[in-house]
Amino acid sequence: LAITLLITMATVSGCEVDEPQKEEVPELITTVVLTFAPISGEDPVIATATDPDGEGVRDITVDGPVKLTASKSYILTISLINGLADPTQPEYDVTEEVKEEADEHMFFFSWNTDLFGSPAGDGNIENRSDPVNYEDEDANGIPLGLETSWTTAEAKAGELRIILKHQPDLKSSTSGVGVGETDVDIRFPIQIE
Repeated sequence: LAITLLITMATVSGCEVDEPQKEEVPELITTVVLTFAPISGEDPVIATATDPDGEGVRDITVDGPVKLTASKSYILTISLINGLADPTQPEYDVTEEVKEEADEHMFFFSWNTDLFGSPAGDGNIENRSDPVNYEDEDANGIPLGLETSWTTAEAKAGELRIILKHQPDLKSSTSGVGVGETDVDIRFPIQIE
């Protein structure tokens, strides 16, 4: 009996209780802010898309149209926010997470032909190799897209579509919009005056 008791105690003391594993919270983006800052220094044009309940029943709403000046150059900066998180928590500022995981993320853009003089064309959503003026990149030299440059064409109305793809272990110099998960897919009306 004593030997059985010792073996049982040794077996119980040798078992370790697994520590609960922290689950990775998926990226949740409730607000996308576009800031078109004129290179010439005037006040920026700001547009916001909001989906207050994330993947809930409420649809995303976009303020707009985004009014830009004809034949003017801008730097577009994109900010991403999880409004369901506390502003003091890291999950609130999704922009920082995307920067930190730049090798897993890429923005793709499309627009009506002739809406912008630069980049020319209609974007790289349909064809990855079509021009977009990326101003940032990941550690491998592949574009990210939190910052891009644009020059408007003549007065015209159209639409700018922005897609953020999450491509862990998939992002490459040729990976297109069909690769990975979609974190953001938003259409902003554009009015060039």
